[in-house]
Amino acid sequence: MVLVHAPGFRCTMRRMDAQPLRLLVVDDDLPLIEALERGFTEVGWDVVAHTTFESARQALRSERFDAMLTDVRLGAFNGIQLAVVARDSFPDMQIVVFSGFDDPVLRSEAEHIGARYAVKPITAEALTKLLKREP
Repeated sequence: MVLVHAPGFRCTMRRMDAQPLRLLVVDDDLPLIEALERGFTEVGWDVVAHTTFESARQALRSERFDAMLTDVRLGAFNGIQLAVVARDSFPDMQIVVFSGFDDPVLRSEAEHIGARYAVKPITAEALTKLLKREP
């Protein structure tokens, strides 16, 4: 992964093959998805959004992603389960699981599979740091 300076001194995240990083966003909160899509697209990510576990799981089976942001609550399933599916397909994928509650059990489960855990509300800047694995 490299940083490319775009016009206006904005940094864009790109893979070594110069393709934009692909981000899968999974949440049933449409305004949040739209805000995340706008924010990450503006800094050069290729964002794919899904509102259900099932559609996101299908996307993970048929598309390539560099990172994933997922809500914990996804209907009958949860974001931790989706992170396990993602990890099987993309072992090096950066994954952030977020929730409206700071649940130590969910945090531990996320960390156990190599995902980061974040509590909403969270800023785009904080999410970007988590995806880059910054402290």
